[in-house]
Amino acid sequence: MIKKLLHTRYRVTDLEKTVAFYRDVLGLEEVRRHTSGRGSQLVFLKAPQSEEEIELCKFDESGPVKVGPDLTHLAFEVDDIEAFAKETAAKGYPLSDGPHPNGKGGAIAFIDAPEGYEVELIQRGRDR
Repeated sequence: MIKKLLHTRYRVTDLEKTVAFYRDVLGLEEVRRHTSGRGSQLVFLKAPQSEEEIELCKFDESGPVKVGPDLTHLAFEVDDIEAFAKETAAKGYPLSDGPHPNGKGGAIAFIDAPEGYEVELIQRGRDR
């Protein structure tokens, strides 16, 4: 029986650039890194108030990474989407879509991570 979600894996080509995005732009914490038995380079990150981790994997033997549009995304809660957008734009990562108010005092927006993965940003409204 499944107990809980532990992590989600995204395979990438440029591991260090992607780690820097999640760590330095989004503010995630690098929890650990190692090389797997088959040779995959793995880095695990997590958001400050989350238990679940993101596993970034570099494994060149699998061929090039091709991320199609609207294939998958991660969603993170932010306190102030406008302030977050200004901060990430100053770091070279402007919003790719939004912000879009949701009618409840909150909003959603998107930012593109390296290699084409999309990240959703959610500002909760007063009426959760």
